[in-house]
Amino acid sequence: MDVEFRVTSDRREGLLLALGQVVIACGFSLVRQRMVAATEGVVLTMLVRGHEDRLLQLEENLGTHPMVRSYESARDEAAHTTFAAAIPAPAPAPAVAPAVAPSPNTAPMQPADNPRIEALLPQLAREYPHVFLLVRALEHELAPEQREPAMRYIGHRVGAWVYKRDFALGGRLALADAVRHIALPAMRQLVKADVQGDVLLVANSPFCQRQPPGPCCHFFRGMLVGLLAETHGGEQLKVVEARCRNTGADACAFEFHA
Repeated sequence: MDVEFRVTSDRREGLLLALGQVVIACGFSLVRQRMVAATEGVVLTMLVRGHEDRLLQLEENLGTHPMVRSYESARDEAAHTTFAAAIPAPAPAPAVAPAVAPSPNTAPMQPADNPRIEALLPQLAREYPHVFLLVRALEHELAPEQREPAMRYIGHRVGAWVYKRDFALGGRLALADAVRHIALPAMRQLVKADVQGDVLLVANSPFCQRQPPGPCCHFFRGMLVGLLAETHGGEQLKVVEARCRNTGADACAFEFHA
């Protein structure tokens, strides 16, 4: 079922992320949202999709949230419901645990032991490419030591799914050509991206501008491996974030080594 919520709040900053977490925690997915300034405050309109038996819990959690002054809800009976295929699980060894050098920027990816992650993956398939609210809401809930492996794992699963959906029937390309003709168009569905030489640049990663400073685009590193690993070295493929806006660079730069 689809339900539209109209939430009034006194605060704009952090409102969408906070309420997005509530939506996800109640088993719903966010279909679309719009936030505008109004005389009564900030008005956030969210269309959410989920099971009817969880609706009362969602309404209670929204109604008691400290950032929510008031809300209205209405079922969207006319909303179109189309579910994409769930993101497939990767092959056991190559797709989940690429063998990469044991440094802070290339630590081996481990499957995240978190049922929320497996529950999130089909939602990402349905909402793709509008996935950042969902991914960042989960990232915010994880302990600091869990964030990098979990985000790389999720990114890897998404990248493998996008490759199978959009690029698997194409001819085999050299790695540099695959970066231009597979990784770049896939990333451009999500962010502003370009290629300079053999390096892929992302100008507006949503994972930057946080503390502590340091490379933080783990989701994109995992996604790039998932996009290219099947035809370029499998577990031997390494994607390194050589520069990150979270360290003061003007763009996030990803290098590829097979």
